[in-house]
Amino acid sequence: MKKEYLIQEKPLKALLIFAFPMIIGNLFQQFYTMVDSIVVGRFVSENALAAIGASYSLTTVFISIAIGGGVGASVITSRYFGAREYRNMKLSIRTALLSFLILSFLLGTFGQIFSKKIMAALNTPENILDQAAEYLTIYFLGLPFLFMYNILSAMFNALGRSKIPLFLLIFSSIFNILLDIFMVKNLHMGVAGVAWATLIAQGISAIFAFLLFLKEMSHYPSKESYGWFSTMEFSNMAQIALPSILQQSTVSIGMMLVQSVVNSFGSEMLAGFSAAMRIESICVVPMAAMGNVLSSYTAQNIGAGQYNRVKEGYYTGYGIVAFFALLLCLWLEIFYMPLIQMFLGEDGTVLAIQTGTGYLRFMGWFFILIGLKMITDGVLRGSGDMKMFTIANLVNLGIRVVVAFLFAPIYGISMVWIAVPIGWLANYLISFAEYKTGKWKA
Repeated sequence: MKKEYLIQEKPLKALLIFAFPMIIGNLFQQFYTMVDSIVVGRFVSENALAAIGASYSLTTVFISIAIGGGVGASVITSRYFGAREYRNMKLSIRTALLSFLILSFLLGTFGQIFSKKIMAALNTPENILDQAAEYLTIYFLGLPFLFMYNILSAMFNALGRSKIPLFLLIFSSIFNILLDIFMVKNLHMGVAGVAWATLIAQGISAIFAFLLFLKEMSHYPSKESYGWFSTMEFSNMAQIALPSILQQSTVSIGMMLVQSVVNSFGSEMLAGFSAAMRIESICVVPMAAMGNVLSSYTAQNIGAGQYNRVKEGYYTGYGIVAFFALLLCLWLEIFYMPLIQMFLGEDGTVLAIQTGTGYLRFMGWFFILIGLKMITDGVLRGSGDMKMFTIANLVNLGIRVVVAFLFAPIYGISMVWIAVPIGWLANYLISFAEYKTGKWKA
């Protein structure tokens, strides 16, 4: 079958075919969140940019829960798909959709109630606290749409249909950008405008994704009946999804905790840091995508009993992430100034520009580390080897938080980003040691 290329084509070709639409799609997803910041930075104020930046650390935690849950649940789907057990595949998909829909409503309600208190606890500067809380209140209304889209996107990827999420993301990204400009520049809605634009675009995209997925499922007949929920499938999914959520959330949780340190330096540094973080989120996309690709690739090939292909694919991933890391380093070292000014404009404060450019120029040299971490984690996650996987990501998180809290108040804000590659390296070394034990084959 053409859809089974992950278990049939040569590893390099299979990984690239699968990865390319995912990378492009994720870039569009990051791009339209980046446009939110560019629009408010240029058409509202530097404080508005700082407010969205302060909110970003919290919103990415919830995005990571949705993405991590989808990736974890898709591992089960990939295994059933590789083994052609379509009845169990459909049951696991329904269980995942229902479980995460309920979770999204619970988290959305929590966010609505406590968003301002959380932002205050993170030392958000008083002059931007109300704008940050306003953005979050609207954002949490759309959480069910965010979860629905990301779970369905992961399921499409598990079936080797990564082009469908790509087309949906291109549509929603362009639509979101147009709404951003209209609501902020024409209707003068400020921070609330970009929040409503994101909610509307995500909602429409999620509905389209659901309708297309129903059509996709009709291509996989199963004679036996199946229900809406299975406790056994939920248990199987949770064993992989929960550590996957932790892994996907590690950077976001660490960023949220570290955010309180950054916030203490004032709104000008926060604006520069926020702009740099938006650029970093773009840079991480190909690395994170390769990790997710290796996850589905590993799961499908284990389901088909092809363990040697897993090893071949993993080491092929080294070359791919090294290539991306080189491009990213050159890009940031050459264009760091115009990238930051894209957010802050020509009138950005000196402190904001220095903070943003300092972050980018340092980080450009270290994206190879997160690439190695992501692909190694991807193999472990795809095989269900989650114990050391979880420990490695907790170590990563711990290093980032401890270094920021202990050393940034003494040596300056640069300690916040110096801790990042140290955490990535520690994560990779622990995960790689676990991979070498061969436990992922069990």
